[in-house]
Amino acid sequence: MSTVRTASYEGMFLLAQSASADLAGAVAHLNDLFSRASADVIAMCKWDDRRFAFEIKKQKRGTYILAYFSCPTDQLVGLERDCNLSERILRAMIVTADHLTEEEMKSTDARQALDDEASMRASEAAEQPAAPEPVVTDAAVDAAPASAPASTES
Repeated sequence: MSTVRTASYEGMFLLAQSASADLAGAVAHLNDLFSRASADVIAMCKWDDRRFAFEIKKQKRGTYILAYFSCPTDQLVGLERDCNLSERILRAMIVTADHLTEEEMKSTDARQALDDEASMRASEAAEQPAAPEPVVTDAAVDAAPASAPASTES
């Protein structure tokens, strides 16, 4: 009879700017990945929004999410694979958190602030009016400059 060994991990997840625009969806996506790996999230917080020194998958900006979690050691490979296959996660780095106690991990928990920011962003997006579609009329088409014919002089 074998017992399942669990360990504590620290994960840094770099999310694309498009995914961080829907912060609630990005956090739900991370929680889904953790649940598929049978991980128990101890703490999660938004670390920072940054401009990259170089483009990563054609993205210039991103959001870093720091998470502390405990997970069965045999499920960690699947979690890393899911992070690499995710279109929302640009990069992920997961290391063991043996250097921290559980109380230290819990002290960094900012999930409530993360949820508050996500709901604030969603309400701001709902309040902004949609940009009107440009209307092209026949007069605008007639007024557009015609391309000049190519010169045949040598």
